Amino acid sequence: MSGDKKTTINGSPSQYVKLNVGGSLHYTTIGTLTKHDTMLRAMFSGRMEVLTDSEGWILIDRSGKHFGTILSFLRDGMVTLPEMSKDIADLMAEAKYYCITPLMNSCEQALKYKHREVEPICRVPLITSHKEEQLLISSTSKPVVKLLINRHNNKYSYTGTSDDNLLKNIELFDKLSLRFNGRVLFIKDVIGSSEICCWSFYGLEKKVAEVCCTSIVYATDKKHTKVEFPEARIYEETLNILLYESRTEPDQELMKATSARGAVTGVSSYTSDEEEERSGLARLRSNKQNNTSQNQ
Repeated sequence: MSGDKKTTINGSPSQYVKLNVGGSLHYTTIGTLTKHDTMLRAMFSGRMEVLTDSEGWILIDRSGKHFGTILSFLRDGMVTLPEMSKDIADLMAEAKYYCITPLMNSCEQALKYKHREVEPICRVPLITSHKEEQLLISSTSKPVVKLLINRHNNKYSYTGTSDDNLLKNIELFDKLSLRFNGRVLFIKDVIGSSEICCWSFYGLEKKVAEVCCTSIVYATDKKHTKVEFPEARIYEETLNILLYESRTEPDQELMKATSARGAVTGVSSYTSDEEEERSGLARLRSNKQNNTSQNQ
């Protein structure tokens, strides 16, 4: 550009210089730039020509993203490396260009360590509030499956198989989160409402199905909480929720065909065997009473 010129810099260590590194502006001393045996020492000790603009900024045609880190290393001999592997690799490239061997070696070692780290196959958010839940559901374009699991919500003692079924629900959640990783967002709630074990299924930010796995049963004169494991029903709702992957709204006929109970409108829910049995007995008693009244 007009006004740019080449010159040599050879001042005292306390003299400040202005640097324009790829558009990133820095202000430092010659002492910092010449502290170590690097290309910057050659540039600012008169051994190499540097390019300056009309305002006195020394122009360096490199990325300025990590130049602040470069200056920190020159000042202190050590620096905190970036977290991301790409940023470490970029910093190592700059250190190599400026011939800062110790920093380049540190970056190389950090990258080797990063490569040995095992990346998780999938991540399952553990929500701690209703606000977090709503934020997760509203911020994703994926269908959502939530498992609420809280054994301490129980008011009564558990039946004998409840603990095993509780574990089976958790194990199924883990299997499904691995199987449909990347297609469905799985979240776990451990501090939720009064429920003990409940599956919720969301599509387009709306709850479309729910499978509650607990019921109250009567044994002699005491109430007990029973946790069930409706595996087939959970699989069914998980497969149904996949219909929300690529459609603005699932085809209602298809939803009806894939739903065993035909619960298309609103939220479909699972009813335990005990509840169905009790409702059946209630209907029988009601019919019997009606027949008795008619006979009288």
